[in-house]
Amino acid sequence: MSQNPLLFFSGLPKFDEVKPEHISPAIDSLIAEGRALVEQLATSQETPTWENFALKLEDHSEKLARAWSQVGHMNAVVNSPELREAYNDNLAKLTDYGSDISQDERLYAKFKAIQASSDFVKLTPTQQTIINHEVRDFKLGGAELPEEQKARFKTVSEELSKLGSKFEENIMDNTNDFKYIVADVADLAGLPEDAIEAAADAAKKELAAQAGNEKITVAGYQFSLHFPSYMPVLQYADNRALRETLYRAYATRASELSKPEWDNTGLIKDILKLKQEEARMLGFKNFAELSLATKMADTPKQVTDFLDTLAKRAKPYAEKDMQELLAYAKKLGIDDLQAWDVAYVSEKLREEKYAFSDQEVKQYFPESKVLAGLFKVVETIFGVQVRKAEAPLWHADAAFYAISDAQNKPIAYFYLDLYARNNKRGGAWMDECITRRKKANGIELPVAYLTCNFSAPVGGKPALFTHDEVITMFHEFGHGLHHMLTQVDDYSVSGIKGVEWDAVELPSQFMENFCWEWEVLRHMTAHVDTGAQLPRELFDKMVAAKNFQAGMQTVRQIEFSLFDMRLHGEFDPNGKQTALDLIEQVRDEVAVVRPPKWNRFPNSFSHIFAGGYAAGYYSYKWAEVLSADAYSLFEEMGTLSAEAGSRFKNEVLAKGGSRPAMESFVAFRGREPSMDALLRHNGMSV
Repeated sequence: MSQNPLLFFSGLPKFDEVKPEHISPAIDSLIAEGRALVEQLATSQETPTWENFALKLEDHSEKLARAWSQVGHMNAVVNSPELREAYNDNLAKLTDYGSDISQDERLYAKFKAIQASSDFVKLTPTQQTIINHEVRDFKLGGAELPEEQKARFKTVSEELSKLGSKFEENIMDNTNDFKYIVADVADLAGLPEDAIEAAADAAKKELAAQAGNEKITVAGYQFSLHFPSYMPVLQYADNRALRETLYRAYATRASELSKPEWDNTGLIKDILKLKQEEARMLGFKNFAELSLATKMADTPKQVTDFLDTLAKRAKPYAEKDMQELLAYAKKLGIDDLQAWDVAYVSEKLREEKYAFSDQEVKQYFPESKVLAGLFKVVETIFGVQVRKAEAPLWHADAAFYAISDAQNKPIAYFYLDLYARNNKRGGAWMDECITRRKKANGIELPVAYLTCNFSAPVGGKPALFTHDEVITMFHEFGHGLHHMLTQVDDYSVSGIKGVEWDAVELPSQFMENFCWEWEVLRHMTAHVDTGAQLPRELFDKMVAAKNFQAGMQTVRQIEFSLFDMRLHGEFDPNGKQTALDLIEQVRDEVAVVRPPKWNRFPNSFSHIFAGGYAAGYYSYKWAEVLSADAYSLFEEMGTLSAEAGSRFKNEVLAKGGSRPAMESFVAFRGREPSMDALLRHNGMSV
């Protein structure tokens, strides 16, 4: 066991050594150690204190979380049948262990004793926050349930964990499986050269793998449902039938319209039933109420009122956007605009209105310049330095970086894995690898994972990013900064830990604003062929087009958010209505783009069924209010203001979950947030 890389805690993870066979022995060992510790602490006759009780539980939680984060990360980015099996086996064990801890009345009583003791006021505010959170979380974990209900509550938790994992796997398997070959390049008219080249390369690799011959020459172009392959077809391909083919495959992933073994329809119903049961056992009317017990928003009604208010402001703009799109589609000879035409017609309309295309802009954003520009922003406003460093990695695509303070002293690290590939989960995300905390021998520095699914380099050229992908990069780095620039010494509220879910998008969406500043963008561009900087004229066109279809995009997010909140608040999973029926009702109220009846969006909505956003998807819009208002201080003080950056770092990023997010916002901005900045940023202010 001493050689097991997952049990190495005195440095960075040994990703080059971790194998599926290491997982079960490591997790079994850590769970056994945890159970022994729990028994020792629960039966101790000592009066419980922070040092002799709470801190010891924190220390073990950190070890277990650190080992499991490596497993979960590898399962997401280098998935294999062996890794998946080990992940799922141990996910069940961890859920079982977590349920036992959260229902242990002996531990719960000791946390309540600390909270009620006269010494509680002598703890630091951060330690008091942790104790308060623990008492709350024991209640939500079923510690107060009658003994006969605890076993059922535990079973529900374990089943939800399994179903969420299976939901995600079905999407990944369906996405990886789909391959569509186009034989004639004439059928790819309109597609950018790099997309055609990538498709030719994919076809060649596929046939070479099948034939075992790397040098095989292939006539053909292979497309997949991975976003860098799928989206250019939807956006640029003149071939309407090709657009429809890929859209249909993408929109029906993990449904009864794909392979039966990947169908998430039954999982959706089962997940919703179990969540409702879990909530009612804890005394809540529905899962939405349970979800909001740990968020900034107080009630489901408060959330739906917020979304309804935003919808009323945005819907007229969305309808205007749609009318413009329909009129332009007719100009292109498309009298019956369909879902697979929307991105294509929108791109043509934008090109005509603003005289540029996404593809033209993409040529100015090679990976090296984008990263250098991002790091320059962070260095300037937050007073840090970002440099490449060395560490064991899980894949040749990945890289590792160090963040240092003004005195060149390391304060954090992060891994970067940017390109889409098979056996890697879709989307973009940040996750915790190691969390900052104070130990006896000093400060443990935070380490983050930053993962995206962008196009890899092709044809001897560097990876090129669309402006949307640049925004995504800044977004995920904002999450990373929340984790990495924390100054909290106690594990459970360090970085993003303990931050209310509907505030966790504040730093990420805040960082997106810099992607629209000339002072920032001009330094992070160089044309892939000429090396020329992005022309100011092209940038001005981009800014003019910034709010192109902002109304449509806003109501789309509101559609997803209302569907999520109603699904977990009002929907009866035992009734006749289906999740598809519900989303159609929501669309009746807010949508302007209506997908075909065979669209199965809920079946791939992994955010809410597998990603922790259940009754929380609204947080993107909720936090956007905070982020737009936070950024308005930089608009007042200067885009790259070190003074404003210092305030944001000290009052928001550094504080992590050690105090309520609203307190951190008010400490930074001097007042509570207003929706005005968000509406102004989206061109929808009155």
